[in-house]
Amino acid sequence: QVQLVESGGGAVQTGGSLRLSCAGSGYTFGSYAMAWFRQPPGKEREGVAGTDESGLTRYSDSVRLRFTVSRDNAKNTLDLQMSDLKPEDTAMYYCEARQKLQGQWWLLLQPDSYNYWGRGTQVTVTS
Repeated sequence: QVQLVESGGGAVQTGGSLRLSCAGSGYTFGSYAMAWFRQPPGKEREGVAGTDESGLTRYSDSVRLRFTVSRDNAKNTLDLQMSDLKPEDTAMYYCEARQKLQGQWWLLLQPDSYNYWGRGTQVTVTS
C-alpha cells in the first residue's frame, strides 16, 4: 500500500533553513502528484508547495521565493528546501500524494484532493 515517510523537521531560529524529505513507496511515484502541506497549531491544513507528474510546481504566496520543492522519481523522494524561515512557518508538515492531475493544476495545493499522507514532521521556528 502507499506509504509516505517524512523526515528533516526540527527547531531553527528565524532566518534559518531546513530541508524536509519524503520517501514514498507502494506506488508508481513518478505518476503521482506530490505536495507538502502544513497545519499550524489550531489552524486548518494548508498547501505549501507541490509538483505534479509533469514536473509543474506551485507554491503558496506565503512561501514563494523562500521554499523550493523538488522530486526525484528515480529515488522516490520529494524534498522541500526551506530558507529564511519565520515563526509563522511553525507547523506540522505533511507529505501528500494523489494520482496524476492530468492538467488540473488548480488541485495541486488543495487539501481535499489528496488521498495519501504521512505522519508528518514538526517544524518550529523561534524568534
